[in-house]
Amino acid sequence: MNKEELMTILPHRDNMLLVEEAEVVTETDKDGNEKKVSHGKYHVRGDEFFLQGHFPGNPIVPGVILCEMLAQSSCVLLQDAMEEGMVSLFTGLKDVKFKTPVKPGDTFESKCELTRAMPPFYFAKGEGRVNGKVAVKAEFSFALVKEK
Repeated sequence: MNKEELMTILPHRDNMLLVEEAEVVTETDKDGNEKKVSHGKYHVRGDEFFLQGHFPGNPIVPGVILCEMLAQSSCVLLQDAMEEGMVSLFTGLKDVKFKTPVKPGDTFESKCELTRAMPPFYFAKGEGRVNGKVAVKAEFSFALVKEK
């Protein structure tokens, strides 16, 4: 999915749309079970609002933004559960680990999977990498709700 297609699922616009492309693929785990995972990408240009002042002379993408990138890229896994007029809201983060800084010029690549569904709540885990090195790992949750 490109940005325009992602905007049919995500409510984010302008400088808060933090995934540029995403796709859902089917993978086989070590036990031979098939699962759907999302792969997302975002290229950090260096002019993003969240880099202003974080940190002068050594810009680093804030950890909370990395978590938002993971969450947005995982929302493509919810597209079949979303009805017209629904929006996915971030409801929680758990076991977040930051491993490698993400800087201007880096391409952040995410891989996420749903771990549990109890509609309207959905639970996922994911990791983001830059050049094959883990930058962030987290578990997170969403609620699908009607927009007002």
